Amino acid sequence: MKIKPLKDRVVIKYSDEGMEKTAGGIYVPDVAKEKPQKGIVEAVGSEVKELKAGNTVLFDKYSGSKIKVNDTEYLIVKEEDILGIIE
Repeated sequence: MKIKPLKDRVVIKYSDEGMEKTAGGIYVPDVAKEKPQKGIVEAVGSEVKELKAGNTVLFDKYSGSKIKVNDTEYLIVKEEDILGIIE
């Protein structure tokens, strides 16, 4: 199944970075952190001008709509919800 976003929407595949270990030896999962999330752009809508498939982007933790296709989680967000491109 392939997802084609409409207009100014972007489909992002989550980049799972696992857990981080603190100096005290405690493991903190990414879901417990309040920071922007990272993912890879899979597809863009026809009105998206600054992004293309393959870009690694940052987005807010609670933005967009989550969907699951073939056991892979994706996020559909508006282009304006993307905080930046990682180069």
